[in-house]
Amino acid sequence: MAISDVNKLSIYNGALLFLGDRELATLADTVESRRLLDGVWDRDGIDTVLEQGQWNFAMRSAKYEYSPSITPSFGYSRAFEKPSDFVRVCAVCSDEFFTNPLLRYTDEAGYWFSDLDEIYVKIVSNDGSYGTDFSLWPPSFKKYVYSWFGSEIIWKLTQSTSKEEKKKAESRKLLTAARSKDAFNDPTKFLPPGRFRMARGSGYGRRHDGGHRSRLLG
Repeated sequence: MAISDVNKLSIYNGALLFLGDRELATLADTVESRRLLDGVWDRDGIDTVLEQGQWNFAMRSAKYEYSPSITPSFGYSRAFEKPSDFVRVCAVCSDEFFTNPLLRYTDEAGYWFSDLDEIYVKIVSNDGSYGTDFSLWPPSFKKYVYSWFGSEIIWKLTQSTSKEEKKKAESRKLLTAARSKDAFNDPTKFLPPGRFRMARGSGYGRRHDGGHRSRLLG
């Protein structure tokens, strides 16, 4: 991962500030809170928070061609190896514009399986140019990350179930807020026209009025 020690210290201190605990001077401070945060970090802490949403800043799109060295024994005929920076899938489509979702595929054991020779996939990535580029993290996501790291260690610091429940609830609210703000960055989506309108010849790209204005008398 590309998160620097300076950024890692910021995450740790953000977590401790969330808990109202003393901040660290360095990552080498010999205190219980730092040891506990190290444990959360080492247990895929960053991948865990990235996995909680389809974050625009962490999303990577790519075309994948099937692996000719892998022949499925049954079912779909093509296997596509997941990339090393994979955290979660956001979309699997048959076209480069991601307008045709691929419905006939499976996701198993580090591979996608399909009958196509190539597929287009959007993933949440932990690559240093995407999900682990700290400079790309929006403030709302940072607040969620701090809160999640903090809520993971509060019980061991305080032995208080009530404090743990309170902080976990606060963290869930921050996650909801981060997801909502991130969703504002999505492109505007338009609903497709209904069957009745399509039947009257008012499909995409046409300027028909559905037969109303043309009936008006001059």
